[in-house]
Amino acid sequence: MENPRWKRRILSEIESLVAQSFPKQKVPQNVAMLHVALVKNHYNAAAVNIDYHRRRIEIDIVMDDQAYKPGAVNTDIPILRANLWFRNLGDFLKSCLDKDNRSLAFYASLLKSYHQSDRILVA
Repeated sequence: MENPRWKRRILSEIESLVAQSFPKQKVPQNVAMLHVALVKNHYNAAAVNIDYHRRRIEIDIVMDDQAYKPGAVNTDIPILRANLWFRNLGDFLKSCLDKDNRSLAFYASLLKSYHQSDRILVA
């Protein structure tokens, strides 16, 4: 049985977290990791590098899921290298938010770990 209220709540919380994650100066490491995780999840990427100053995102997109083994050293997998330019990172990251069940579960775990790391930093 599906619960659309929980789906809406998870999506709204991750959207508000993304909206709040843009400081005026240097980007903290936990915020940068949040941004990278969202892009990796959306594009099925093996590696993501965000250059906040040049407004560029370099992505290594895995083309064949069967060849990629997360626990092993992957030396021969088909990868598409992409270098994307963004006008507004907040809008770009919001466009990376998917509404399928797998992504919602990922966002829920991301929110939980993000808020736990926030509590540790504050305490």
